[in-house]
Order: sequence, then C-alpha cells, then structure tokens
Amino acid sequence: MPTKACVDYSTKIPNVSPAKCEAARMRDMQGRSVKGRVLWGTDIQPADANFRVLVVGGIHGDEMSSSSLVFHWIGLAQTPPADMSLSIHWRFIPSLNPDGLFAKPSRRTNASGVDLNRNFPTPNWARDARVYWESRTKRDPRRYPGSKPLSEPESRFLLEQMDSFKPNLIVSVHAPYGVLDFDGPSVPPSRLGRLYLDQVGIFPGSLGNYGGVHKRVPVVTIELPSASRMTPDAETRQMWMDLLRWTSDRLSPAQVTKNP
Repeated sequence: MPTKACVDYSTKIPNVSPAKCEAARMRDMQGRSVKGRVLWGTDIQPADANFRVLVVGGIHGDEMSSSSLVFHWIGLAQTPPADMSLSIHWRFIPSLNPDGLFAKPSRRTNASGVDLNRNFPTPNWARDARVYWESRTKRDPRRYPGSKPLSEPESRFLLEQMDSFKPNLIVSVHAPYGVLDFDGPSVPPSRLGRLYLDQVGIFPGSLGNYGGVHKRVPVVTIELPSASRMTPDAETRQMWMDLLRWTSDRLSPAQVTKNP
C-alpha cells in the first residue's frame, strides 16, 4: 500500500499510524469504489494452510473503529500461536467503503447513498428489501438498499472475493452496538472478549443473511462498542484469541460445510 494511501487512512482510522498501515503490506485487490478509490486487502498464508477466513471492515464508512480492528488483527495474524490445530489463510479487507470513510463527515452509505450491508443478493431481495426499508426503517436514507441487489461496485467486489477465495468463515466488523452476532451453520461463539452473543435477526440484503443463511458459510458479525474509538489493545487481543479458539474448536476442515 503506497505511503500516501497509508497517510490518508491514518488520518481517518483511530489508532492506525502510517507505519502500522505500511506493515500490513496491503495490495490493490483490483476493486474500485464508486469514486474510483482502490479497495485494498492483504493475505497472510502459511504454506500448510488448510482453512480460509475472510475478514472485512468498514462496510459502513462511519464505523471507523471496524477498520482499525482489522489493521490490528493483521499484525496479530502475522505471528500465529503455535498450538493452533488449524493453519489459516487469512484475507483482510480493512475498508470496503472508502468513499463513505473519506466523506466529510464520514458516512454509513457509499458515494451512491446505498447501505452496502443491504445490497447483497439474498433470496427474495426484490420482494423484501424495499418493503423492509420503507416500513421498518421509515425510508431511512442511511439504510437505503439500492435499486437492485449488487447495484454497487463495492458489494460486487466482495461477492467476487467470496466466490474466488471461498472462505470457510467470514468475519464482518461493525460498530457501535457492542454485541456479537452470528449467521449460518455451526455453533456460534458465545463471546469474543467482552462482546457477548446477541443474535439480532437477519435483514434483506445483509452479508450475514447472504453468506451465513443462503451460502451456508458461517458469518461472525462483530459490533464494537464505539464507532470512533478503538478498543484497548488487551481487548483487541482477547477478541482475536477467542476467535482463534472458537474457530479451532468448532470449525475444523472436517466440520465445515463446503461452499455450494
């Protein structure tokens, strides 16, 4: 990731210095936002990797702490614990919605005014998404699902990543509700750090609905307590260790349902 991009990201993302950004060794994932910004990502892949995890932050541009957590976890992934039963190929995408992040002020939606977490092609999207938006959110512009599923380049990019990378687990990082959510097969984690499981239901067009319910790939959704402040280092590490422990205990390659 070029130095200028890291400087730009460090001005918006809490507790991420240009040096930490550079250390993540981000690369152009060949995706672009509505405004043409690069969608950056990085892979950490041991030679004997037998499991794939996709970690995504910044789906909502005004949840800056979610991107920060991903950057910090990249650093932790570079030195995996020796007692792990799984050898994990990680793919990290810290900011799926850079246009929302760099808006002034930062905003939830992308540059087209679409909530990317309502834009995935869940079954019955055409029937349910707009009805839900109009009746349940009272046409809240922050939650506009778009004119059709995958109308946005950012959601199309993430779908392409899912199809090509074929993750065994997806971790989607958000804020600021301070809970842990889960969709899909397997027994969910009961907690990550101080975040306890509180399954809040599924939404038309959400990543959890599409990935976890429709594609049958477990989706852990982390809701950090604050959108603008990063969790303390000890809590960041504890969430990471709890995620590794649950993944190792519950999602061995023999237990994981193959992607359809």
